[in-house]
Amino acid sequence: MRIAQIGRFLYRRAENLLALMLAVMFIAFLLQIAFRYLLNLPTGWTSELTVVMWLWLVLWGAAFVLREDEEIRFDLLHSGVGPRARRIMTAVGALALIGLYLLSLPAVVDYVTFMKVQSTAYLKIRFDHLFSIYVVFAVAVLVRYLWILWRAVSGSDGRSGDGESAAASTPEGQA
Repeated sequence: MRIAQIGRFLYRRAENLLALMLAVMFIAFLLQIAFRYLLNLPTGWTSELTVVMWLWLVLWGAAFVLREDEEIRFDLLHSGVGPRARRIMTAVGALALIGLYLLSLPAVVDYVTFMKVQSTAYLKIRFDHLFSIYVVFAVAVLVRYLWILWRAVSGSDGRSGDGESAAASTPEGQA
């Protein structure tokens, strides 16, 4: 029970950080409009901050906030088969994604660490710091799909006969 409470706490903090990034992005966007059109002083840092926040917002959200049942999928075949075939398809898909992410992870880490030689034009954020969120995202995807694979293989994938995810597989459903 304690682990579930910690998980819910961390999930809420990840949502809080996501909301903060969205607020920073929105404020930078408004400042960009105000400086350009009201004060006639175009600034580059606001545009750069908006792009940085967008990158981090999308990858942070996909890694820690987006639930599996919220992902957009084309699952016409998946929904049209029985529970056993659905579990097999889920396991095969999870294995494929795990393999691809594991195969690409060393190159991703090498590239991100190599990018320490460059920084952004206005805010001087080193690119390795900027793109480090992708490494975090890739590891989070690996962990998520290892969990999905385990649930599919063990038969506890939380899916009912109609293909809908059970709420118990999400942090909110455990509340």
